[in-house]
Amino acid sequence: MTVKLTVAVLGTGIMGAAMARNLARAGHTVRVWNRTRDKAEPLTADGVYVGDTPAEAVEGADTVLTMLHDGAAALDVMRQAAPALRPGTAWIQSTTAGLGATTELAAFATEHDLPYYDAPVLGTRAPAEAGRLLVLAAGPSEGREKVTPVFDAVGARTVWTGEDGAAGSATRLKLVANSWVIAATNAAGEALALAGALGVNPRDFLDAIAGGPLDMGYLHAKSALILDERLTPPQFAVATAAKDARLIVEAGERHGLRLDVAAAGAERLARAAEQGHADEDMAAAYFASFDPDHDPRR
Repeated sequence: MTVKLTVAVLGTGIMGAAMARNLARAGHTVRVWNRTRDKAEPLTADGVYVGDTPAEAVEGADTVLTMLHDGAAALDVMRQAAPALRPGTAWIQSTTAGLGATTELAAFATEHDLPYYDAPVLGTRAPAEAGRLLVLAAGPSEGREKVTPVFDAVGARTVWTGEDGAAGSATRLKLVANSWVIAATNAAGEALALAGALGVNPRDFLDAIAGGPLDMGYLHAKSALILDERLTPPQFAVATAAKDARLIVEAGERHGLRLDVAAAGAERLARAAEQGHADEDMAAAYFASFDPDHDPRR
């Protein structure tokens, strides 16, 4: 029998809204807060309560899930929620926060007696809406009854990486996975841009490698978004990918590594954002190959 919980979701962007909706569909009582309340309001149709403040949203919660832009935002919002947090409330921290911020977030959890679960997810809009995310989780075995039903509602599978959420083993795995995702996305965009510049039909390139060792489902998925001009609504936005790319570079630097591809990818995503593509799918990094005055869509 599935345990029914009261879950507060702080941050209802692309991922947070989908997670909140799936939690409600699984029978949990869901309370949410978002910095822009209008973005959270549609969730009321699913029986979700929308709070005016983080503190109001977490009242009576067994579990709090944060899905915000970055570690600084997660810490700020949890500080606002602090007056209403009950000791023992489990905190699922799903924001991709980076190594330094994870340490700060875990320290806040200790200070407020909140069992801390480092739990970023792998997946974009479509798997989030379908409840098919891959949850990467680290945290104490004792008390997992307050988080496992949440993971089951939002994900297809949970990979436990350790007992100590403060150590950030799940975040470390997420950064490694995202380094590959971001590199592959940027490479796809550059290949399509080069094809166009050389007079090669991009679809001929995709057909040429289809079914062979160079083929990749992800390449076809991101290429289709570019070629069919379906970059909005984003599966994973350029601005968010740029932030994650910076975190990956910083993680490498902390451990004495030069991540040249990641650094170039971060710069490329930042350039695409500056050109006006921040809220489009990360595949829109494709446009960073062009001078803004020669946008191929014009």
